[in-house]
Amino acid sequence: MTTNVQSSGGLSSLYWNNDTQPKTEEKKDTLTQEDFFSLLTQQLSYQDPSKPADNDQMIAQMTSFTMAEGISKLNENFDSLAASMTSNSALQASTLVGKKALLESNSIELNSGEVSKGTVLAQSPVDNLTLTIKDSSGQIIDTVDMGAQGAGAIRFQWDGLDANGQPFPPGEYQVVAEGSMNGEYASLPLATFKNIESVNINGANGIIINTKEGAVRLSEVAEISV
Repeated sequence: MTTNVQSSGGLSSLYWNNDTQPKTEEKKDTLTQEDFFSLLTQQLSYQDPSKPADNDQMIAQMTSFTMAEGISKLNENFDSLAASMTSNSALQASTLVGKKALLESNSIELNSGEVSKGTVLAQSPVDNLTLTIKDSSGQIIDTVDMGAQGAGAIRFQWDGLDANGQPFPPGEYQVVAEGSMNGEYASLPLATFKNIESVNINGANGIIINTKEGAVRLSEVAEISV
């Protein structure tokens, strides 16, 4: 199995810098605390002796500069924290590849030697709940009688075997859940487990998981299973 983790944050920062040429010192456009005190010293040296600077005003200036410098350093720390969280998210996301995500779907994956599982979503109690399994051509190949069920998430599983106990070919099969609710026969929504093929780290959108049916946000996944 190949783990495929992608990030939209740019890959240039992941490589070593092979440039051995000495770099010239970059000119800074921001004022440091040293610059501020130099300016303050100049201001004091040119003040009118008959009208000395107000102490409260000087303290206010120093406080404003200290706050501005503190906010600038805080922003730098937040940038560093964001980069660290992105790296941790990529590491955690890589562990999802190869697992299964429970997503709303009307199809179910059948793999060799595995039992396919899913959930029927019922808003009220259901009588005579039945699952109908169809192949890619729409032909009914199996039915699962689940009887009466209460409201909520109703778990089901399909062994993928025909009437003679022989396994159906691996692949995607359509599932229809039907039952009687409040005296009316109707179809019910389904959620089935899909194999996670790869993941993306997509900035503000968070972790995106990719399945055969497309990409969804991790926040939209109801459950992760092995």
